[in-house]
Amino acid sequence: MSLLPPDVRRLRAILAYLEEQIAESETVALYLRLQRDAVLAALTDAGRPPQQQRSRRTAKGGGPLPGFSPPPAQTGYVVQQKRTPHGPEPAFIHLADCTMIDGTPHHIRADEARAALTDPNIEPCTFCRPDTELGVDLA
Repeated sequence: MSLLPPDVRRLRAILAYLEEQIAESETVALYLRLQRDAVLAALTDAGRPPQQQRSRRTAKGGGPLPGFSPPPAQTGYVVQQKRTPHGPEPAFIHLADCTMIDGTPHHIRADEARAALTDPNIEPCTFCRPDTELGVDLA
């Protein structure tokens, strides 16, 4: 690998890009596993007599594909802060895989997220609910 830049700003940008690529690769891998399992199920079904095929399809229901186990839950957290012409808006804490993150998030540890949620200027995302994941009661 080539030499990395010495400054923190560029290193963080590179890290954010690499983490994004890893997350996208995990999504593609999950999709491909789902497709593979569907093909394996269709192959198994194709080898059965027609009478058994119909009964299997109706009994199957909408459950998970055979052999599928969901990937382990993402336990990372990020803080997102927006700046406006009138000053910064309250920062938001998100789960690392939240789809509502806007802008460049900064990854933080669980203990940092828990501590940040006690700050009145920092709010939990109402979509991914990191406060619930962390067991923080904000009432």
